[in-house]
Amino acid sequence: MAYPYPALNNPVGRTSRADTWWFVPSLMAVAFAIFICYAVWASLQPLECSYLTVGDQHQVVQPTPAGAAGHVVYRSPFYSPNLKDYFPWFPWSPAFLIVWLPSLFRLTCYYGRKAYWRSVAMTPPACAVGKGTRSDRYRGERALPWVLNNLHRYFLYLILFLVAFHWIHLVEAYNFNGQFGAAMGSLVISADTILLTLYVCSCHSLRHIVGGNVDCFSCARGGEARYKVWTGVSKLNIYHNLFFWLSLFTVGFADLYVRMVAMGTWKDVRFF
Repeated sequence: MAYPYPALNNPVGRTSRADTWWFVPSLMAVAFAIFICYAVWASLQPLECSYLTVGDQHQVVQPTPAGAAGHVVYRSPFYSPNLKDYFPWFPWSPAFLIVWLPSLFRLTCYYGRKAYWRSVAMTPPACAVGKGTRSDRYRGERALPWVLNNLHRYFLYLILFLVAFHWIHLVEAYNFNGQFGAAMGSLVISADTILLTLYVCSCHSLRHIVGGNVDCFSCARGGEARYKVWTGVSKLNIYHNLFFWLSLFTVGFADLYVRMVAMGTWKDVRFF
């Protein structure tokens, strides 16, 4: 039976649109592919490249050889926190104990699922662009695999703990052996933490939790406070897609920066 919408009956990509409709979904698909490949590669690298210390005799950030002592100042977000300290028997990279959570959080994100289904799965690639006559049309979140998207709210509860650890590591990034200082790495860690926080705090599920399920704020317990929080989250929610991409970039760049400095390839510039 044919779909009632012409774009759904046409071959994939057929359209009368004259603009470059393919550019944005193609860019999204490439960005997703690059990040996934990098995250897998980074998770398989030696643990010593995931953090840096300030040695007792030097006030500069330096590469951290295995077993070296010193105050941890930068830590890769892929290893935040380092759960292998708590599960030393885990045979693989400790990053695998962490990356699954933000990955599933983004995979089930309301904006994320729209972005990758349009750009990667081409369903549909863009408005008024043919998607073919396949039978994988959206039928609601009542059956597999769509029903798994309902787990997003539970991933949100867990991701809030990761955000808290990011803020702990942000404080560490300005602590140079007990003295306040700042370097280029401090700014990189700050950008990653702030943008990740904005992405999580603009989440649709968080907006529903803090007030979206309330019909009458003046009738609810703590209604005035909840209304203010809900209003704030609603304002952030407008830019949820922007925070999605910016935080995706900064989390990858933060890991790359820490890794390059730890390997001695890049030099961390100390400001004060």
